[in-house]
Amino acid sequence: VQLQASGGGLVQTGGSLRLSCAASGLTLNYYAAGWFRRAPGKEREGVSCISSSDESTYYVESVKGRFTISRDSARGTVYLQMNDLKPEDTAVYYCAALSPSSYADYVCENPVGSWGQGTLVTVSS
Repeated sequence: VQLQASGGGLVQTGGSLRLSCAASGLTLNYYAAGWFRRAPGKEREGVSCISSSDESTYYVESVKGRFTISRDSARGTVYLQMNDLKPEDTAVYYCAALSPSSYADYVCENPVGSWGQGTLVTVSS
């Protein structure tokens, strides 16, 4: 199983990025999925998750209204659209294929699954 996260980069405050997560070795559509981040010196944080059937989504409070998680079932890809980026969003972002669940908040808070390599997002002030 491999998860490939891409789309990170350097952006100025207020800018946008879209992260993509594609999987090989599993059908991502069958799983809940999520984006997590680890900033320097901080614990890993669940940023956003989407349930198995896309019926629910979860966002950590600090990104509500700025980030949007979505899934393209035809491509088997999960995205994280990040708008109005702030320096505090700087982190390595990881995608994960999580245990099937209808509860996005639960899988974000109790992530169990397969993890991809991270992609670095740097927001300059």
